[in-house]
Amino acid sequence: MTQIPEQMTAVLLESYEGATGLRVVQRPVPQPGPQDVLIQVAAAPINPSDLSFLQGRYGFQKTLPTIPGFEGSGTVVAVGRETGLMGRFLLGRRVACVTQQHGEGLWAEYAVTSVNYALPLAGAVSLEQGAMSVVNPLTAVALIDSAKKGGHKAVLNTAGASALGLMLHRLGQQEGIEVINIVRQAEQVTQLKQQGMRTVLNSSSATFAEELSDLCHGQKIRLAFDAIAGETPQRLLAAMPDHSRVTVYGNLAQKDVALNPGGLIFQDKSVDGFWLTRWVGQKNFLQSLLMWRRAQTLLLSALKTEVRARYPLAQAPQAVAEYEAAMSGGKVLLVMGE
Repeated sequence: MTQIPEQMTAVLLESYEGATGLRVVQRPVPQPGPQDVLIQVAAAPINPSDLSFLQGRYGFQKTLPTIPGFEGSGTVVAVGRETGLMGRFLLGRRVACVTQQHGEGLWAEYAVTSVNYALPLAGAVSLEQGAMSVVNPLTAVALIDSAKKGGHKAVLNTAGASALGLMLHRLGQQEGIEVINIVRQAEQVTQLKQQGMRTVLNSSSATFAEELSDLCHGQKIRLAFDAIAGETPQRLLAAMPDHSRVTVYGNLAQKDVALNPGGLIFQDKSVDGFWLTRWVGQKNFLQSLLMWRRAQTLLLSALKTEVRARYPLAQAPQAVAEYEAAMSGGKVLLVMGE
């Protein structure tokens, strides 16, 4: 087994001020608790949820200073005494991992998480792809499954040029559901159409509201997935037929949702929310296992993530700043040992 050092390099969030609140430090390597595993981290992406957390705008805050990073990959190098058969199975294996509401994150050379949150990677999946295999891929699976169960043949999705937007489009194609992506820049419309998307709408266009309404009523689109919040859910609902629903899964606008009650009262329109942690928590062990196996088989196709930049931990503040400046066009990864 790999010898575990006493000290490690880690990224520390000292204040909820985004990239400017980060500092790279040396810290003791954490010890796994009784039901935890210790992971030698290989890579960790920067996700929109990470940006929200760094700014103090996520669904929860932690006592500062703390190590951020909700998702990553690596190798299990030690296990707690109460992890049982699962711990012994995972020891020495490559895993994808996520962190919990309590405890510290994955922007470090070593990290501790619950044995239940370390997911073994298939041999064909690289540690780099494995680092991005939970948050976006499982969200795409969950949203497309909800559309399929509701009998929807076409759905809307905002932030269509994001990594998740591309996954939703590809997975929707496999499941016979057309995902109509909405973007905010004309060049993104061109980029997505070059990737085979038939219909892409630009929310910055002067004719957007009319185009969206014609499309929704023409194709009877009654479900939309929204990553922006603020005024966007109302704009979507206003264009959709009666009995429509918007599921909000992000808050890129960093604003409260503003709604017209008339549509909710008289047209049976609604808004709900999606949080991956809750969705996964509703699955039993067998359902979780089957879901993870399915996602693994799709990581090299429909659920593949393109990487546009790789940064060592020492340059984490610069990496966060780059991702904040342009959140589409591929993921920004923190790569350990570089």
